[in-house]
Amino acid sequence: MADVSARRRRDIVDALRRGTVPQHGLDVMAVGLARFEAAIDGELDAAAAGGSGFKAVRGEYGAGKTFYARWLVERAKKRGFAAAEVQISETETPLHRLETVYRRIVENLATSEAAPSALREIVDGWFHVLEEDVIASGLDRGDESAVQRGAAALLDRRLDTVSRSAPAFATALRGYRRAVLSGDVDQAEGLIGWLGGQPHVAASVRRSAGVRGELDHFGALGFLQGLLTVLRDSDYHGMVVVLDEVETLQRVRSDVREKSLNALRQLVDEIDSGRFPGLYLVITGTPAFYDGQQGMQRLPPLAQRLAVDFSVDAAFDNPRAPQIRLPGFSLASLVELGSRVRDIYVTGADAPERVRAQIDDAYVADFAVTVAGRLGDKVGVAPRLFLKKLIDVMDRVDQFDAFDPRRDYSLTVASSELTDTEREASHRGDLRAPAAPVGVDDIELDV
Repeated sequence: MADVSARRRRDIVDALRRGTVPQHGLDVMAVGLARFEAAIDGELDAAAAGGSGFKAVRGEYGAGKTFYARWLVERAKKRGFAAAEVQISETETPLHRLETVYRRIVENLATSEAAPSALREIVDGWFHVLEEDVIASGLDRGDESAVQRGAAALLDRRLDTVSRSAPAFATALRGYRRAVLSGDVDQAEGLIGWLGGQPHVAASVRRSAGVRGELDHFGALGFLQGLLTVLRDSDYHGMVVVLDEVETLQRVRSDVREKSLNALRQLVDEIDSGRFPGLYLVITGTPAFYDGQQGMQRLPPLAQRLAVDFSVDAAFDNPRAPQIRLPGFSLASLVELGSRVRDIYVTGADAPERVRAQIDDAYVADFAVTVAGRLGDKVGVAPRLFLKKLIDVMDRVDQFDAFDPRRDYSLTVASSELTDTEREASHRGDLRAPAAPVGVDDIELDV
């Protein structure tokens, strides 16, 4: 794992130690995702060329949907896309309120160079691009007044299409630019917030820029179009947006569910119509959401658009289809993942040789079996807990030269440290009594 930098290694290990999905470095942990790479890259290339795309990802709890989404986002950033991950929630981010979804997109917007929220960096970079394009057309760089007038005219031309559907977006951009040039920090901060869909921007700020009211459901689509225009004009290929955990719609009131499904259908229709060049939208959900009557089947036009036959062997699934399924973890893939994480850990360990010797492949395999057993042999829900506990064992080996995990470590799992899904699976295991130490000869493993 020589290609993993010290920072990436630290990010990965720290996240796994907390029991969360790392934000970076997921390519080195992407077990079983190679089958999707060619299709994803082709669809991202199409978006970069001015198209747009939509992908529905299905998988049971623990199948790795969040990991897949973050892996895709990281891959897209490396290819020149901006990206945002949004977790759908009835209270925090209701899907039927697209103005809130847009606001969350902007709050989580990131690029390979800028962390969330990257809106201001992107807009300021775009203004610089406009000025450079004006200078390249023949204007004297030293004539600041002429350059700014030319940049303002160029801004109007490039936002012409957006101005017809979302005139407030273009107006606010002009106002923000004037505030930046005049050094009015408060005005600039207020307008960049308004461009990001933030509510409660002072009326005086909006009035000074010539914009009125708050962003609504329909205006959000225009703002999304404007944001994509700025991104693509700033030499980004486009934007990947992930709407995670859309299965939460099954638990809301029926009227809210129908509004949310209609909002999703509207987004898909607008993508198909070509309104959002450069947008690649991904949603994730459980099979029950896609197939059940409390989910997407309540809106037949949307269900029909995303329908895919999953009755065939998963080995022959079509990665280019509008809906794909994640097979989840097998014991063999869990062991492979553990070995990869061990190798990443060793690159920054204080006692790398000791860690590698004590946490060898046989120990990783036995440990995977033990953790899965404590979760009722449901391997699909085991990765988070398995990696969290594996990091804990390696930390002990790295810090204490007398520590022997086969002799001194017994796996204990408290109910309080489990997610709801893990807790449900654990009902088939015994969480109260500690397991015997994991020995290399204790368990037969056929992978």
